[in-house]
Amino acid sequence: MKPTQILLNNLLYDISQISIPTDKVDPGFINKPKHWDIDIIRKFMFYIGPVSSIFDLITFTVMLYYFKASEPLFQTAWFVESLATQTLVIFVIRTVQSPFKSRPSLPLALTVLMTVILSILLPFSPLAKYLGFAPLPFSFFIFLIAVTTSYLYLVEIIKNKLVSQWLQ
Repeated sequence: MKPTQILLNNLLYDISQISIPTDKVDPGFINKPKHWDIDIIRKFMFYIGPVSSIFDLITFTVMLYYFKASEPLFQTAWFVESLATQTLVIFVIRTVQSPFKSRPSLPLALTVLMTVILSILLPFSPLAKYLGFAPLPFSFFIFLIAVTTSYLYLVEIIKNKLVSQWLQ
C-alpha cells in the first residue's frame, strides 16, 4: 500500500476501535474475575499473528495470479481485506464465548461495521483517485467474504483452544 493508504487504514482502524470502552463484559468475568495469564496472551499473539499474515499472503496470491491486478487494484484490495479482517476480528477476540452468544455493544458494532462499509465504498468514491484506489471487481467481494469468514473462523478455533487451557 502507499503511505497515505497505510495511514488511512490505521486511522479508520483506530476509529473503529474507539468504542471498545462501551463494550459489554462477559458475565462470568463480572461474577468471578479472572487473572490474565501473560503466557496465554503470548501464545495468542504467536498463533494469531502468523495466521493473519497467511491470509494476507492468500490475498496477495489471488490478486496477482487470479485477478492479475495492477498496482492500484492490488493496493485497493489489500486495503479493503486488511481493514475488514483486522476490524471484524474484534468480534471474535472480545469474548471467551462464541461471538454469536456474546454480542458487542451497539456503539462497538456500529463503529466496526461502518469502518468496513466505508473501506468497501472508498474505492468507488470521488476520493478514490486522490487515494490511489481502483474500483474492485464484483468477484473480489466474493473472495473477500470467503477469506474474511475463513480467517474469523480459524481465529475462533484458536481462541477456543487457548481459552480452554486458560480457564482450567
